[in-house]
Amino acid sequence: MALTRRKAKPGDSSAKTEDLIAFYKDMLLIRRFEEKAGQLYGMGLINGFCHLYIGQEAVVVGMQSAISNLRDSVITSYRDHGHMLACGMDPKGVMAELTGRSGGYSKGKGGSMHMFSHEKKFYGGHGIVGAQVPLGTGLAFAHKYSEDGGVCLCYLGDGAVNQGQVYESFNMASLWKLPVIYVIENNKYAMGTSTERSAAGADLYRRGAAYDIPGKQIDGMDVLAVKAAALEAVAHARSGDGPYILEMKTYRYRGHSMSDPAKYRTKEEVAKMREQHDPIDQLRKKLLDGGAVTEDQLKEIDRDVKAVVSEAAEFAQNSPEPDPSELYTDILIEA
Repeated sequence: MALTRRKAKPGDSSAKTEDLIAFYKDMLLIRRFEEKAGQLYGMGLINGFCHLYIGQEAVVVGMQSAISNLRDSVITSYRDHGHMLACGMDPKGVMAELTGRSGGYSKGKGGSMHMFSHEKKFYGGHGIVGAQVPLGTGLAFAHKYSEDGGVCLCYLGDGAVNQGQVYESFNMASLWKLPVIYVIENNKYAMGTSTERSAAGADLYRRGAAYDIPGKQIDGMDVLAVKAAALEAVAHARSGDGPYILEMKTYRYRGHSMSDPAKYRTKEEVAKMREQHDPIDQLRKKLLDGGAVTEDQLKEIDRDVKAVVSEAAEFAQNSPEPDPSELYTDILIEA
């Protein structure tokens, strides 16, 4: 099941019924995929680190609706499964990689944090905090150098914003007017420390002010608000005006990773976010209230999505483990 969004046109911030349904399907696919990944981790079928995206689906779905898979590039950190699916990567290949099988995107050798698809212009998946930011800036430089008209979406978290390499990248991107959008997915807790305790200044989108980089703060739990902001930022970057910062105020329901019990926040706080701000539930209500769909149609969508995810899990478990000889492949590449 490929994601079903309709590609937005410059200046098109409308929300047609087919767009809303497509966004709903896309976010639901990510949610169900991540829930299944959590189950497989609990069964011991996924090893190592596993960072789930549950709660943040509106950010990547809204952002990806504003770019073209044919020329634009995407790079992110280790909370990346949702980004892979939003780029159109096959759920089977993603799940197989999570379980360390040869049918995965990195032949079972990369796991959760190190997947890559040149075909889909998805360049990782990076385990080092903030390391993707200079690389994303380099992708933007490549777009400008080759004059291909592309932009780079470079996703990072609120914890990564305090890394020095981020500001070196901001400086270079602004100085050379590179077509890059830095998307700060501010889920409030980084690796377990709240932004109130770790970040000087509450508005992270202002971090580019010293480098003349414009920015905005967006409700990252509202896919339509994300889409509108994405269209504006992409138009800015694509027109040659340089980088742009979007701070997405979002929330993750699980801990930093599957091994994190998240005792630094209350159950009441998480429950309140789920009940009042869940991105999927908000869009579901909008669809029902507007008469765009019925309850039965939404149930059918959920069944279809669950079938896709189940098929991906089955494929992953039936895919063989990498042959030991793979230890010696993909280490070096000829120029």
